[in-house]
Amino acid sequence: MSTDNSGPRPIVAYVASLELMKTSSLLPSNKNRSTLVHTLARSLGLFAPDFSLTRTIVLVPPQSAGFAELNSYHTKEYLDFVLDPKNMTTDSEDASKTEFGLEDDCPMFEGLPDYVRLVGGASLTAVKMLRNPRCDVAICWDGGRHHAQKSHASGFCYVADCTLALMALRRFTEPSPSGETSRKMRTMYLDLDLHFSDGVSHAFHKTSNTSNSPHLLTFSIHHAAPGFFPASPLASLPTPDDDPFSLSLPLKQGASNRTFARVWNCVERVHAAFDPDFVVVQCGVDGLAGDPCAIFNWSLGPEEGSLGWCINRVINEWRGKKLLLGGGGYDSPNAARAWAYVTSIALGNPLSIDTQIPDHPYFPLYAPSFILEVPAGNMQDQNSEDYLHTIDKAFDDVVAMIARRMTN
Repeated sequence: MSTDNSGPRPIVAYVASLELMKTSSLLPSNKNRSTLVHTLARSLGLFAPDFSLTRTIVLVPPQSAGFAELNSYHTKEYLDFVLDPKNMTTDSEDASKTEFGLEDDCPMFEGLPDYVRLVGGASLTAVKMLRNPRCDVAICWDGGRHHAQKSHASGFCYVADCTLALMALRRFTEPSPSGETSRKMRTMYLDLDLHFSDGVSHAFHKTSNTSNSPHLLTFSIHHAAPGFFPASPLASLPTPDDDPFSLSLPLKQGASNRTFARVWNCVERVHAAFDPDFVVVQCGVDGLAGDPCAIFNWSLGPEEGSLGWCINRVINEWRGKKLLLGGGGYDSPNAARAWAYVTSIALGNPLSIDTQIPDHPYFPLYAPSFILEVPAGNMQDQNSEDYLHTIDKAFDDVVAMIARRMTN
């Protein structure tokens, strides 16, 4: 009989299923990526019950989202069209395709109705798992579609699962110690994708101004330049006249570990002022070196400022529960590497960055290094010290505004 009286270990809920993997792998912008992600995680032993001594992974199949759940944000007209299989297999009128954004970077494809239901449902399933008192972290690598809009697809994103997840978290309440009125829980959304989180930021912009007790803050760290997708008035550095709960931190080309380590102080200060109960991190990996976007020069980890370093701080140094979502990333083997590494961090047993990729059906795709690391390249970091100082000054004002609002 065991004499361990420490109690059950905290749970990391990992949302995945064969159906979700197959359906998500149909996405035109990320063909077969989901298969690589989940297959590598399994081959590295992350799903084994003895992988971690501190946290227990639980594989959770997603519940397909119903029309009402999707309609809590998306318009009826958009859902009626995108969920109808007939529209995926016949030549729909061009006007309808244009109206709903189902062309160019978001072409219709067979399986799209199932994709919208399953990916939307997967992120909502992850949120539901956070209601479990033992569940500290929930992971949905097939989610993170942060460009989808209320009434149309955009930027490879057909379903606004990030927005749906945040809306679900906003409904969480905590009984007050006195047993009187319950308190709304505060949620911070942190987006690390190369591209600005326009779908999410637009959905919640200025909603905090209608409340004396703001409970949702969105924060996107991203690249911004003339002509770079997406164009948005919210993608600039904040000013004293802006909504301090809808934040943007634009970086110039070549952003490296050094730059991320430097600006992370802004993230920490915002987090401390807002003090969220939940943190949702969109872990887009299109800013890693080697991605076809070729804009940032970020490495996987564990050096200061790396993706792994940032996630480790969120998971292990910030209070409250965490939801990790996927996002961009167009070198699929590197996306699989990154999300396997982040999963190991969430489990409290970070893999060595020099871990050999195990022999498995997709092993040849990890050439030429065949190890976990995604190293930085030789791109010049154009984020000068003067520009980083400008960022610091902008966030001095932001943090002061948040602090005032939170104490009113």
